[in-house]
Amino acid sequence: MKNITQEEWEAQIAKDDKAFILDVRTQNEVDEGIIPNSHHIDIYEGQGFIDKVNELDKSKHYYIYCRSGNRSGQAAQLMDQLGFETTYNLLGGYMEWDGETTFQE
Repeated sequence: MKNITQEEWEAQIAKDDKAFILDVRTQNEVDEGIIPNSHHIDIYEGQGFIDKVNELDKSKHYYIYCRSGNRSGQAAQLMDQLGFETTYNLLGGYMEWDGETTFQE
């Protein structure tokens, strides 16, 4: 797991054809807006989170965020333990994100 800034996040995703953006916030937080192209799996689902994450392609590059960067850091570490090769944690999370946002469909 590597902690990255928003600037690094945007630059890397722009050239990463294996990028997968993962939002680990609660549904209420997601309802307030998301980073475009995000996939939502709530880390608070516990074993449900682990089960859903284990269904993902471990060779992709995971860009993970939450509200502040704490839960996403935990999620990235957990995913590393589960055998995921590349995980990035967004420093500051959605609270400090000043890029484009959208709403989940």
